[in-house]
Amino acid sequence: MAMADQSGSSTVDTNGPTPAEKPVYDPAFTDRVIAATGPKASPRLAQIMPSLLRHLHDFAREVDLTVDEWMAGVQLINEAGQMSNDARNETQLLCDILGLESLVDEITSKQLQLKTTSSLQTNPTSSAILGPFYRYDAPILPNGSSIVSSLDSPDYENASTHLHGRVLDQHGQPVKDAIVDIWHTAPNGMYEQQDANQPEMDLRGRFRTDDKGRYSLYCLKPVPYPVPNDGPAGKLLELLDRHPYRPAHLHFIVSADGYRPITTQLFDSEGEYLDDDSVFAVKEDLIVKYKPTESDPKAKWALEYDFVLCRA
Repeated sequence: MAMADQSGSSTVDTNGPTPAEKPVYDPAFTDRVIAATGPKASPRLAQIMPSLLRHLHDFAREVDLTVDEWMAGVQLINEAGQMSNDARNETQLLCDILGLESLVDEITSKQLQLKTTSSLQTNPTSSAILGPFYRYDAPILPNGSSIVSSLDSPDYENASTHLHGRVLDQHGQPVKDAIVDIWHTAPNGMYEQQDANQPEMDLRGRFRTDDKGRYSLYCLKPVPYPVPNDGPAGKLLELLDRHPYRPAHLHFIVSADGYRPITTQLFDSEGEYLDDDSVFAVKEDLIVKYKPTESDPKAKWALEYDFVLCRA
């Protein structure tokens, strides 16, 4: 809307239409889209889609979404899909920086606790997001072995860590033959599929618990790192004037027959970005303290952690 200033020249009001000037959109349009769902749609999809459509359409109307803005969003999603493969899930990374995966993780975790935990039981280990760099079929290694291919550089040697603990049920009993699947970045902040200098499946491994539920392995004390900025997720962070960093963490999937698997992360208590994680995944009870050790010739640090699983 053009306005005249005191000099008589015209200026442009860039604040958009006032409520009185806002267009009136077809009030029945969203209902027609919802009604198009057929009777053979799955019950859960028929439950989800009306809510999704109402929120999506209300958002577009609220911000007066333009065709160019809509197409920019479509292109962002297209680029994420084209960039994704079995080694990197860029669409999942987009969900991560928008907080969606962490929100869904919280919803799923709390629903599970309502169903599986009583006052006489220990809560299962809190979950955390999977992230876009998980790989299936990491090697199964014997307890006490290392997932680190080389300690030749000082960065690797100074970060060497003995990680050990138990997998327990909610009554504190050991879970035999549980699988502890672990992966993390190198000291340069890159996962092995991002880094041509790392060997295949570097810093990844699966370990089976013994009769007492114990696991033991050697890994590295993690470092903070930026999520990749070479794709649409990084582009969106830049547009939003946000930093890309994640706090130092280890990834895990812990599973056992008859139990619900847990996907989680452990965060270094002395690291940066605990209060400003770019994917909003930090939980207070997943923050751990590494202890320096001089008694283990293979490690500079030690971390003991017990995982708790609930019955399926």
